[in-house]
Amino acid sequence: MRTWLVKSEPTKWSWQDQTTHGTTHWDGVRNHQAANNLKAMRLGDRVFFYHSVEERRIVGIVEVVREAYPDPSDPSGRFVMVDLRAVAPLAVPVSLDQIKADPRLNHLALVRQSRLSVLPVDDEAWTLICSLGGLTNAV
Repeated sequence: MRTWLVKSEPTKWSWQDQTTHGTTHWDGVRNHQAANNLKAMRLGDRVFFYHSVEERRIVGIVEVVREAYPDPSDPSGRFVMVDLRAVAPLAVPVSLDQIKADPRLNHLALVRQSRLSVLPVDDEAWTLICSLGGLTNAV
């Protein structure tokens, strides 16, 4: 199982929206690197749900329940989407400032490629962020 992070503007799609709907498709990604990350996701992969823009914090965990398939909102047919299901909120949201302040996390694409909307998270960083978020096990 691999682990990831997806970003969403809470005014467009929030953690509350995600938990209310349970499962949703993650569409509209038009960056090639982010799209390649969507293509690499597999069933059961866990994903941090990150509120971007003003909040800039990880607020929950979702799971991949459908692997990459064509995004119908893309007229070119080049981009894909995945389906994600809400798993659990973080007991304590983990802010970007906290992540940047911890030298064990400064290698993350979240820090190094701030505009990337879908990015990988290594196992050690996943476990550390879950701990910072008040999760006793790495979900």
